[in-house]
Amino acid sequence: MIIEEMLKLSEQTEEDTTILVDEILHSIFFLGVINSPRCSPKDIVRDKKKLKELKTLFPNPFKFYSSQLPKRSPISFLLDMIVHLIGQENEDKIIQMLRDFISKLSRGKEGKPLISFAIGISQKNKSPDAVRYYGVSMSTSGRIQGKIMVAASCLSAWDSRVADAIMTYIPDKSKKPYFDGTIKLPQSVRCEVFSLSRMTKMPPCITCGNLFGLQTIMNERSKGAHGHCAEAESLSNLFKNEDEVKMQAQPASETCTDENRQRAKDYVLKHLKNFLKTVNFRWDNTFYMPDFYFEKSGVIDY
Repeated sequence: MIIEEMLKLSEQTEEDTTILVDEILHSIFFLGVINSPRCSPKDIVRDKKKLKELKTLFPNPFKFYSSQLPKRSPISFLLDMIVHLIGQENEDKIIQMLRDFISKLSRGKEGKPLISFAIGISQKNKSPDAVRYYGVSMSTSGRIQGKIMVAASCLSAWDSRVADAIMTYIPDKSKKPYFDGTIKLPQSVRCEVFSLSRMTKMPPCITCGNLFGLQTIMNERSKGAHGHCAEAESLSNLFKNEDEVKMQAQPASETCTDENRQRAKDYVLKHLKNFLKTVNFRWDNTFYMPDFYFEKSGVIDY
């Protein structure tokens, strides 16, 4: 259903979104192969004619899903497609469109595979004219699968401010004594999250308070897993595009040095490889990148 929706939306937008379709296919196929039980692309796309068409149009996801890691989870790519189609300024329409689709996927049941439960919106200030940057909560199924995708996103996709904050705690949830990359957002920044099932605003959880200095409300939202919340992706997209805000969100700890950062990265990478071994995935140490990415990277802004 996600693949069909992605293809339908791709046909509606005037921008070339080939990269997004290519990467969501790889991401879904990868999560299929590390699932228990394992799911091959033909298990996922059961229409033989459609499967053949996808192999012709997007050969690389089929070639590399069993050897390379995706940078993001599937719904993240779908959200990008929706934003490109509707326009970042149309916040309510974006939320409603994603919410309607998630509702169709979940059919009233939370926690189903590949489904995000929240959408995040970040802006450099609270002006209605400020550009909106979106993100979704991690759309994976299973504890190990979630750890794999958070580590992969930290090492390959997310802005360094967000990745450093999360790598301060992952993979074992305890704060590293030698590295503290947590930040405190400027008060002028807007960072809000909305439920995709209950149509309500969600206050930051304790984890996001620790990572990003967001003000939490006791008993309103539990302590989430580091890197799973929608704040991470939306803030990453904000920092990638708003240099002034990124400079204001400097880590305060003296332990946040290049040497200690590399030590933290090496630690996360080591555990990522161990997690992949537990799901019998033979990684070639490459994060997936479509062949035509560099030709069209000016079209899709990551």
